[in-house]
Amino acid sequence: MYAMERHEHILDTLNRDGRVSVAELADELQVTAETIRRDLDALERNGHVRRVHGGAVSASRASLAETTVLERESHRMEPKRAIARAALALVPPTFTGSILLDAGTTTGAFAEVLASWRPDPGVAALTVYTNSVPIAARLVANPNLVVRVIGGTVRGITSAAVGPTAVAQLADIRPDIAFLGTNGLSAEFGLSTPDELEAQVKRTMVERSRLAVVLADASKLDDEALQRFACLDEVDVVITDAIPGPALAQALDEAEVEVRLA
Repeated sequence: MYAMERHEHILDTLNRDGRVSVAELADELQVTAETIRRDLDALERNGHVRRVHGGAVSASRASLAETTVLERESHRMEPKRAIARAALALVPPTFTGSILLDAGTTTGAFAEVLASWRPDPGVAALTVYTNSVPIAARLVANPNLVVRVIGGTVRGITSAAVGPTAVAQLADIRPDIAFLGTNGLSAEFGLSTPDELEAQVKRTMVERSRLAVVLADASKLDDEALQRFACLDEVDVVITDAIPGPALAQALDEAEVEVRLA
């Protein structure tokens, strides 16, 4: 197989799986591991991949890579909607209590299904806290929801309120369930996001909630961003649309994290 054909195979695999392994590629293509490493080096020089331990990920998955909410809204929306529907099972019409919604497009998809939430007769309205401007705007029209906005400085790229005001307000509440987004979820690093201020807010959400639920589509699995906001054993449930790889699955099991497939 020529180098160009190997490169096309590597990029196709990367687009499908989000990550490639030197050992697996060498076995699939019947070449040496050194040949695959040279291929990955060439692809990295051309800006297509980013080398990581044992293989490579897409160049767009750098530790500081971050796109706007508008740019991400149309990306993998069907899996995100499936995750949102699975998450709604945690807030049935009989639910009494409060929830907290993190900013993000997967939590935004959850807000879409939550926007039509109705309690059973005799059940009180659902109290929803959020630091997301678009999520608050989406939910406020439902009279069955009491929407409370966490204030602070709004980051334009994510439309999330962050900073000391947001952290202080979160420190004073104890919601029953927090639904959180993440940029990365890995066995070694846990849950992570590119921005330090967002990490501080997410960390406080995890600490203050009685149940921390992570909504993460397959593109976030085995990825790592710059700032860790929680270790695996600090969250309770992960809802995703793909079976985690062996290392991550084992780490989640050891951390006693429940994994729900959408």
